[in-house]
Amino acid sequence: MSKVSRPVFPQAERQAIALGQRLRDARLRRRMTTLAMADRAGISRATLHRLEKGDTSISLGATQRVLRVLGLEADFDLLARDDVLGRKLQDMALPGPRPRRPAKAARDGG
Repeated sequence: MSKVSRPVFPQAERQAIALGQRLRDARLRRRMTTLAMADRAGISRATLHRLEKGDTSISLGATQRVLRVLGLEADFDLLARDDVLGRKLQDMALPGPRPRRPAKAARDGG
């Protein structure tokens, strides 16, 4: 059975291409060949080439290994770190303050 390829949203595709370019630039700044990088990351040269081109079908594991070889593995921890929208939605679902009952003296009329 063949693998079904799902379409990628245009913004996600642009982000993947930009990430691939940044990874390529980082590799070149370190003067590493694609063969050396692929070998150190434990992936094929073709997979590295596809990652650098922005192929969204490359696994997160392969991307993490490339980041580790480049010394950028801490950058992975920054992904989705601050979930502003999620926190707002969570806060909206919290119960509001309960209405206060009048003080005892005011209730008793005196």
